[in-house]
This record gives sequence, structure tokens and C-alpha cells, in this order.
Amino acid sequence: MRGGLNEAGDIGRFTADVVRDFPDMFRRYVPEVFRQAGILIFSSALIIWFMMFIMGGQCGLEASYTLKQIGAPLYSAVFDAYCGLRELSPYMWGWILAAKVGCGYVAEIGSMRISDEIDAMEVMGIKSKSFLVGTRIAATVIAVPFMYFVGLAILYLAMYLVTVVNLGGVSPGGFLYLFWLYQSPYDMTAALTKVMVESIVIVGVGLYYGYNASGGPVGVGRATAKSMIINLVLISAIGAIGTLAFWGLDTNSPIAN
Repeated sequence: MRGGLNEAGDIGRFTADVVRDFPDMFRRYVPEVFRQAGILIFSSALIIWFMMFIMGGQCGLEASYTLKQIGAPLYSAVFDAYCGLRELSPYMWGWILAAKVGCGYVAEIGSMRISDEIDAMEVMGIKSKSFLVGTRIAATVIAVPFMYFVGLAILYLAMYLVTVVNLGGVSPGGFLYLFWLYQSPYDMTAALTKVMVESIVIVGVGLYYGYNASGGPVGVGRATAKSMIINLVLISAIGAIGTLAFWGLDTNSPIAN
């Protein structure tokens, strides 16, 4: 218990240091921010989009077969709308980002730490937290909206292909009508907010454990595993809290309104 509280305090101090260095980062390292955003998109987007396509198909399959059993296949679109936007896409996004990007940052920054590259940067007058941590967090804020909305479109396409084209449980017009009826700009904004919070937390946790890694390659490996476990817990917590905050009291549905 004491160790967990101490680590939480260390993360808080680390976060405060990074936030305090943001003005310096924006003055000196804007090109690095965009470089990291490009690396994030080109190295991670395809795998994230592929997994969102797979999960969209799974959601469409579940919706079709579940509602067909009670004689309401037309309402598969309602299931898809709730499943895809509000829950499945944020959770899938978090899981893949934690595995691909979060663990990657721990390994990358941790390797720099144990090989004394970070200390060398400080000796040369480069603020390592601004250059290594702040730039990657800013790059995440830039890259995530584009990656998420493209992935969401791919997820929607997979739902349509499974529900309408493959299984044929509902007509194209009926599916699209109900699918968009049960979504709104508010839902899009809420889902993006969940994803942005998840992304910043995931990247922040990965950078913290990478920056403070010790004990050689074995220590970096342990830090990577620890960051993944913590991120999985945080993703579930953020997802649950976000759902309660945005839709707990008002489902924002065209039912009895």
C-alpha cells in the first residue's frame, strides 16, 4: 500500500514537471512534436484500424444474431450504434494503444535511460523531459483525433458489411436510418473525450516508466510489463467513469423524449 502511494506521488511530481516545462517545449521543440506525431500515425495507425475493423465486425455479428433470436433484426443498427461509438471503440482504442504505443515508449525511453543517453542530453543543455516526454504527449493530442475518427469510420464500415451485406438481416436504408438516429454530435464528442483522456493517460504512464527505468534490460522489461498492467486498469476505470458521466443520467436516446 505504501509503495503504491509513493509511486502515485512520484507520478504526480513527474506530471507536474512535464506540465511546467510545456512552455519551453513549445518554444524549442515544435518540429519534434510534429515529427513524433508523424511517427505515431505511420507506425501505429494501421494496426489500430485493422483491430477496429475486426471488432466492428464482431459487434455487428453479435447484434444480428442476438436480436434475430427475439424477432427484431431491424434493431441491430441500434445495438451497433451503442456498441461501436460509446463502448467498443474507446475500449479497443485504449487496449491497442497501450500495447503498441505505451509499451513502445517504455522500451524506447527506458533504453535511452539505461544507456545514459538521457543524462547526456541534460549535459548538452537539452531539457530531457521537454524533448522526450512533452513532445510525445503533444504529438498524441495532435494525432489521436485523426486516427480515432478514421478508425471509427472503419469500424462503422465493418458493422455495415456484416449486418447488411453479409447476414442481410436489415435493409441498407433501415440500417442507416436507425444507426444515425441513435447517435448525435454529443455522443461523438463524449466518445472522443474518453479516447483523448485514455490516450494521454496511456502515453503518460508509458513515458513515466520509461523515463524512470533502471536495472538494465531486465528493469526495462519489468517496467514495460508494469506499465501495461496499470494501463489496462486505468482504461477500464476511465471507460466506466466516462460512460457514467456522459450517459449515466441521460442516455441521449430518441426514446420517450
